[in-house]
Order: sequence, then structure tokens, then C-alpha cells
Amino acid sequence: MKLKLIKYTPDPERAVAMSARLCYSAIGAEELEKNMTDAQVGNLLEKLRSMGHLSTFEHVSFTFAIEGVSRVLTHQLVRHRIASYSQQSQRYVAEHGFEYIVPPSVAANAEAGAKYQELMNKIQQTYDELVALGVHQEDARYVLGNATETKIVVTMNARSLLHFFEKRCCQRAQWEIRNLANAMLDEVKAVAPRLFAQAGPTCISGGYCTEGAMTCGRLAGIKAQK
Repeated sequence: MKLKLIKYTPDPERAVAMSARLCYSAIGAEELEKNMTDAQVGNLLEKLRSMGHLSTFEHVSFTFAIEGVSRVLTHQLVRHRIASYSQQSQRYVAEHGFEYIVPPSVAANAEAGAKYQELMNKIQQTYDELVALGVHQEDARYVLGNATETKIVVTMNARSLLHFFEKRCCQRAQWEIRNLANAMLDEVKAVAPRLFAQAGPTCISGGYCTEGAMTCGRLAGIKAQK
């Protein structure tokens, strides 16, 4: 997996804080931004987060370039609706010699790994043969599996990211998208640490678990340490 935060709103923490202050101020946004101290920005962000007033978090966005992931992952990713996606097209980009993702459970089992690779080779052969027979690649792609490697550009605002991290950083999330979510969280924390200080699964961000009987047990461990 390859991930890079390629664009984001300049000074995102100050932008969020300024937007919140504007709601209760007679002066304009530009003056507010100049006059707010760094301490005021931090205090206001904490207040907004603790009160659940997150609408102003929607004013800042983050754009990620993601490569080396499977269609399994992106089928899950695009379920997060308040976001923008641009994915590599299998209609226009030929999949001769396509790369594919191998799950750790398959890689750890020699027999399973051999069967998996055998199938990927057969899929590649069939795809190539269909194209050679004159089938357009937009139709030949129907034989490709969910393991096929893909690339995608994703833009989310900070509020959507917080929700994404709640769901996908959870230990119960599927391993590949969980790895992506954790890597994305590391990226945004590097540029906006106060915006995402409490980001993560609800056992971390809220002190509760939404998984019920399917809980991983992490919350109990967190509470035991306090």
C-alpha cells in the first residue's frame, strides 16, 4: 500500500476555529483569523469537539493519493458518501499483467498461496485471451477479481474523516481498510494534530464500543489502564 496526503486546506485548525468564532462575532472572517492566538485556536477546537459541534470541521478538506490496494478495499471505501473519489478505470486502463493483493491469511499458508496464485494466473490468461479475441477491455474486465490492485484519489472533509476513523480504525474493521485508515490518520495528525487529537475508534474517541457482542475487548483494556 502506498499513501500520500497530497493536498489539504492551508492552516486547517485556524480555519475551523475562525469559522466557529464567526458565528458569534460582529467582525469579519479575515479580521478574526488575524486576531486569534494559537492558544485560542486550540481551546476552541477542544470545546467544539467536546460539545459535538462539528459542522465547522466541514470547512477543511484533505486529499489522499492511494495506490497498491484492492477493489475489496475501494468497494468499502466508497460507502463513505460525503467524499470525492477518482479511481483508476478498468474500462480505459488495460489490465494486462495486472497486480493483485494477497491477504495475510493466504500468504501465511503455502497451500492456500499456491491455489491463490494459480487462480490469479488463470484470470490473467483469460483476460488476455478475451482481449485477443476482440473483446473490448471494458467487457474483458468482468473476469477480474476483487483482489485486482487499484489506485484512487480521495478527498474528505475533517468531519467525514472523523467518522471514517471511528468506523475503519476499529479492530473489527476488515484488515486492509483498517490499515489504510490508520495510515490516513497518521498523515492528518502530522498536519492538524489538534483537529484529530481524539480521532479513532469509539473506544478511544468516546469511551464506548458500538460492536455489542462482537466487541474485540479493547475497551475493557483501556478502562483497566485508567
